[in-house]
Amino acid sequence: LFLAMHYTSDTMTAFSSVTHICRDVNYGWIIRYMHANGASMFFICLFMHIGRGLYYGSYTFLETWNIGVILLLATMATAFMGYVL
Repeated sequence: LFLAMHYTSDTMTAFSSVTHICRDVNYGWIIRYMHANGASMFFICLFMHIGRGLYYGSYTFLETWNIGVILLLATMATAFMGYVL
């Protein structure tokens, strides 16, 4: 929410609003980088969780595994939309 208060999604002013967040907002630069690195860490933990499930054979519980795959695809779609927008 904090980043959204200062961000403008207009194509002409989007870059300048990111520059404004990094330079003019108090601790805006650290919040922006924590947001970016936090998203990367979320996906690292997600892929480690999938790897653990593959290692321990959790895919034998088909209903649970299918729900996890659906959640993975929904998370990837949400991340893609956040990256594109």
